[in-house]
Amino acid sequence: MSAPRRILVVYYSRSGTTQRIAELLASELGADIEAIREQGAHTARSGARGYVRSLLDALRRREVRVLAPIHDLSAYDAIVVGTPVWASRASAPAVAWLKAQRARIRHVALFCTLGGRGSKPALDQMAKAAGKAPLAVCAITAYDLRRRIDGTKRQGFGQKIRHRLAKLGQTDWVV
Repeated sequence: MSAPRRILVVYYSRSGTTQRIAELLASELGADIEAIREQGAHTARSGARGYVRSLLDALRRREVRVLAPIHDLSAYDAIVVGTPVWASRASAPAVAWLKAQRARIRHVALFCTLGGRGSKPALDQMAKAAGKAPLAVCAITAYDLRRRIDGTKRQGFGQKIRHRLAKLGQTDWVV
């Protein structure tokens, strides 16, 4: 039997929704967790001004600067990255983080939280920024949260990640 695969959940959250989903997912996967942190003097995204700034960054595809990860990404078999969706786009900090770290990520899985629509373009944007096809993707909407079906979606996402990692482990070459 192969050793368990190490997973890191990385997320950006403006309002706390994506953070909460990331925390639950990390717990369910037995994974480490880390927040994406912006660099610079004007990083506040809370309140109405922060919402407008976040929306404009997404719509204009503005480049933002993010801090380097705290964890050593090379120590993980998979990195799970989560973001809120703003106007059918992934958050600027999550995209910047994926672009900056793409060479250090062995396998990636992606999730997003959103009010209603726009998950596919946001997830596609994240996959492009990561430079690789994701092991699995998951979108959790406000409707899912109200209906309390987010747990079912998270668990299915986690199972898909574990299954794909296990299949990859079967094809690893032993040297």
